[in-house]
Amino acid sequence: MTTNVVAHTAQHVAEAAGSGQNITHMMMLLVIQLAVIIIVAKVGGYLATRFLKMPSVLGELISGMIIGPYALGSKIILPDFGPLFIEHAGFAASAELYGIATLASIILLFLAGLETDLAAFLRYSVVGSVVGLGGLLTAFFVGDLTAVLWPSNGIHNVMDPAALFLGVISVATSVGITARILAEKRKMASPEGVTILAGAVFDDVFGIVALAIVMGMAKVSMDGGAVDWGGIGIIAAKAIGFFVVVTALGLTYARKITSAIKQFKSKEIMVAICFGLAMLLAGLAEMAGLAMIIGAYIMGLALSRTDLAHEIEENLEGVYNILVPIFFCVMGMMVDFSAMKPVLLFGAVYSLLAVFSKVLGCGLPAWAMRFNARGALRIGLGMLPRGEVALIVAGIGLAAGIIDQGIFGVAIMMTVITTMLAPPLLMKSFNGKSGLRKELAGSSEEVDSIDLEFPSHDITEFLLGRFVRALRHEEFYVNRLHTEQLIYQVRKDDIMFVLIEDGTTLRINAAVEHQPLVRLMLTEELLSLSDLLEATQKMEDLQSMGSGLLAGMFC
Repeated sequence: MTTNVVAHTAQHVAEAAGSGQNITHMMMLLVIQLAVIIIVAKVGGYLATRFLKMPSVLGELISGMIIGPYALGSKIILPDFGPLFIEHAGFAASAELYGIATLASIILLFLAGLETDLAAFLRYSVVGSVVGLGGLLTAFFVGDLTAVLWPSNGIHNVMDPAALFLGVISVATSVGITARILAEKRKMASPEGVTILAGAVFDDVFGIVALAIVMGMAKVSMDGGAVDWGGIGIIAAKAIGFFVVVTALGLTYARKITSAIKQFKSKEIMVAICFGLAMLLAGLAEMAGLAMIIGAYIMGLALSRTDLAHEIEENLEGVYNILVPIFFCVMGMMVDFSAMKPVLLFGAVYSLLAVFSKVLGCGLPAWAMRFNARGALRIGLGMLPRGEVALIVAGIGLAAGIIDQGIFGVAIMMTVITTMLAPPLLMKSFNGKSGLRKELAGSSEEVDSIDLEFPSHDITEFLLGRFVRALRHEEFYVNRLHTEQLIYQVRKDDIMFVLIEDGTTLRINAAVEHQPLVRLMLTEELLSLSDLLEATQKMEDLQSMGSGLLAGMFC
């Protein structure tokens, strides 16, 4: 937790003691606040996906803006407590509430690291790194320079911490939003889809490293030190060194660590210890002068190739679904509408440039390598939406006092605009011919769909679950994407395909050359399902069995 938030905690406790409130009253208020936040955030997320066809994060953000201390939160009066949400020493959330949001951000980045496919990361390292690095450099420098060149910002140096944070905020891509569009258009396994997903992974890693560097530089600047190029080099080396060394150690010893944890022979204990290690490394990263989310991401990355990865994901899914909406809602609560008025024009320009910087920064390297103009545009638009990491970085900057409420509002504005623009533009861009150059357009990477229709959704879900288990048993990397629709990305060596549950339909998008293997494995599961049904028919009549169970209730 940052120094500012610790100060807020002490002040808040002192205020509570002075007003006659004890710790029980403070916790009672916190519970009521969380109840309101969870309900409003989940309803807002549902409305956004159901009626606006937008990601739930937008609904959660807007819900936070509505109930925050700068809107309705200050007008809802609770007996003996006062307003439901109030400002605390210039900060929109209490230290307790911000602490829970911080925990949610750790879970978010821990799972992001856990879901990183290292094999694909290495296999697509060339095109992914070029696209990701191009997007990072362009977005960072455009965001930084926009802050400096805007006359009314009071930022006159590209090394100003606020300018650096505006650069970092515009970097991170929200791959979940793009993945949903690619799945709907059946383009997840296409050359553009694979490049976007690989580029987004590199983009996240580069963004985490960039945040580490900026955090170190901002610390030196705020301490009154002059940041010269030599100092910048030392800070960069420290940040990159921490990331590389700790990640290498984690990957080297991850299997030994999980082997030791397995001695407890309890799934719940194993998952809890792994999450505890993620929180420990997050704290150590903060102690090293970096951000907690960096440590959480590294631990997830280290565990991503172990056999516990799937168990950790499954067991943390419920916690994720509750806490992460709280994080986005709290981020929305921090938007001060009065502070945003003077920077609305700057926010619009910054958001517009954030769009062009990603499209050009990622699209041009793609065009230079193997894609035509259409394919390069698709990749640029696929890397356009910002999301979780951008909001976490903005929250860190606000909590540390590096950026003010107005700049934080600009970051929220940019996130909302890019997230809303990406789906329709990306959908439209995939109408047309191949995105590869002519000499590559007829290659074997053409993607086709296998559709299996079942009588009910339950059967579809049952077969999908069996198929996923069979793939994992054959050492395929099966990653469930965080989208509203049930989508799995499957990889092994040079094989990549996508599983999509669409009501009563099981859809598999795979390259033509990989379809025989997919069809063979599906056939095996269908035959296994047929044997299961046949065995069920040989059992005692199910209706008679049910009647017997009910009769036993009255004996």
